[in-house]
Amino acid sequence: MAITYNDLYLDVRRQLRESGVESSTLEARELVCFGTGKSREELTRDSRLYASPEREAQVRRLVERRMAGEPVAYLIGEWEFYGLPLDISQDVLIPRADTEVLAEQHYRSLSALLAPAGVRVGLLTGSMTAAGKKKIRSALEFGEIDFVVGTHALISEGVAFRRLALIVADEQHRFGVAQRAALAAKSGEGTAPHVLVMSATPIPRTLALIIYGDLDVSVIDQLPPGRTPIATYVVREDKRQRMYGFVRKQVEEGRQAYIICPAVEENPDAALPGEESPALNLKAVKTYAEKLQKEVFPDLRLGILHGKMKPREKEAAMSAFSSGETQVLVATTVVEVGVDVPNASLIIIENADRFGLSQLHQLRGRVGRGQHPSHCVLITATRSLEAMERLHTLASTTDGFKISEEDLKARGPGDFFGNRQHGLPQMKLADLAGDMRLLSEAQEAARSLLERDPQLAGPENRPVWERVRQLFADTPDIFN
Repeated sequence: MAITYNDLYLDVRRQLRESGVESSTLEARELVCFGTGKSREELTRDSRLYASPEREAQVRRLVERRMAGEPVAYLIGEWEFYGLPLDISQDVLIPRADTEVLAEQHYRSLSALLAPAGVRVGLLTGSMTAAGKKKIRSALEFGEIDFVVGTHALISEGVAFRRLALIVADEQHRFGVAQRAALAAKSGEGTAPHVLVMSATPIPRTLALIIYGDLDVSVIDQLPPGRTPIATYVVREDKRQRMYGFVRKQVEEGRQAYIICPAVEENPDAALPGEESPALNLKAVKTYAEKLQKEVFPDLRLGILHGKMKPREKEAAMSAFSSGETQVLVATTVVEVGVDVPNASLIIIENADRFGLSQLHQLRGRVGRGQHPSHCVLITATRSLEAMERLHTLASTTDGFKISEEDLKARGPGDFFGNRQHGLPQMKLADLAGDMRLLSEAQEAARSLLERDPQLAGPENRPVWERVRQLFADTPDIFN
């Protein structure tokens, strides 16, 4: 039997109230909005109309999940479900990556996706005018924005939320411990927001046990639909002309290419052990792009992109590449995350030995996003056997976790993300690359101890408390 939108709302509210959901009225309205794809205004206007069986079924599924204890709503786009652990609330925070260009891209896409559901989306970045920032901060404080996308500007002083219920941190390893704590603190006294942290950077399982020991960890270890495997090659300087020919061949076939450099400007003092003529071999975006355009690819359309450019210049460069106007993009690692150009089938990484394995793996992921066969070429002039071995490890596998384990062995826990980011201790006994079983047992023992004595207040546990305080004396924010 068909049911009106109003009766559906009343039924959902009754079910939630009987199951003990405190904000049953608010959540009932939001679940019906999400399930039917209607805004709050449309729901009120069409309250006497009948909901289709399909829409009613979608709402019922949401209610079942909510009554089972899951704070889950669904973002609906093209009438397909995309799950997000979301406690229905006025304010939802997504600090997305660390570039303003990327934040603006997500603001536009999420606005288009959420507007039909009546969700008000805002954007806050550092380059906005003072008046623009003031307007957004005021709207957040008074609950006039439901969902805000932003950069680290969201952490700044003066940003307040009426009721912050969810934090989604994408590329979360770029957020320091203190920064994540500052975000969580904005939820106010006595309320803890739900936190979802995401990263496409492969994290060694042993390291994940330490960093995310208090979180439920999910791993997506398969290629998304439509993605193609990427062939990876390690190439010495004597093959450079062949490499240039391969770039030209890809462009002639209608594809595009990235050329990644480790520096923005030349620095003759940036020598590493084992390099041949480092001042000549270290590629810098500005001078290298100019040379390529004049001497190598005078007939191709080249663009540049690096972190020292102004936000509008960055956006213009990426837009030109995304639209196909630029055929070859010479860039720094600013393209490491969040750049999606399916037509790009080749990425050249200059001075590849200068990068960590996990970062190289991230850069490699800029290609292979379309239907065309894709390639990653690692250019190096190093004579270091260890560096060559690392590069061949990357070329031999696309398993991000295997790559990250090798990276951990080479660089150690403190340098994997940087102590500034995670406050990782330098352990004298544990081998983070190999002691998975021991770390698992230690985690379980710590969990059991805290269940018995959460404050470590017992006389027998005070030495543990003092040792932990001493261990993390230099990174006190780790305790949040």
